[in-house]
Amino acid sequence: MKMFRTLLLFSIVLLSLSNVLLAKDGFLVHISSNDPHRVSMALTFAEKMSHDYAVFVYVDIDGVVAMLKDKESIRFKNFEASRTLIDKLVKSGVQISVCKMCLEAHGHTQYDLIAGLKIAEGKDFFGFTSGRIITIDY
Repeated sequence: MKMFRTLLLFSIVLLSLSNVLLAKDGFLVHISSNDPHRVSMALTFAEKMSHDYAVFVYVDIDGVVAMLKDKESIRFKNFEASRTLIDKLVKSGVQISVCKMCLEAHGHTQYDLIAGLKIAEGKDFFGFTSGRIITIDY
């Protein structure tokens, strides 16, 4: 009986430890500006980090303007165009979510967003990764 309890306890500890070791850290990239340098940097960082980590991109305030399908793609210096980066992110499974109230404040709806983008929901901020969440703000 003592051996059984010892094995059970060992199994529980091992299972708990494996969940911690297997947890995948994630990056929340926050875009609140429509400034070409900030948007380009944020999308580039998100795309590069998505190769090794879980990434979630949240867009609010004036950043929502850069996510509109009728706006021209942002091009800044040596960065890839914003539409190219957004397409890469969406195709790789990175969720890009936009604040509904901020979108409405700019006179737009979810139907004005670039294909593949969605309105943010509370659960989006926690469900994209199983590890730590590191936030980068642009």
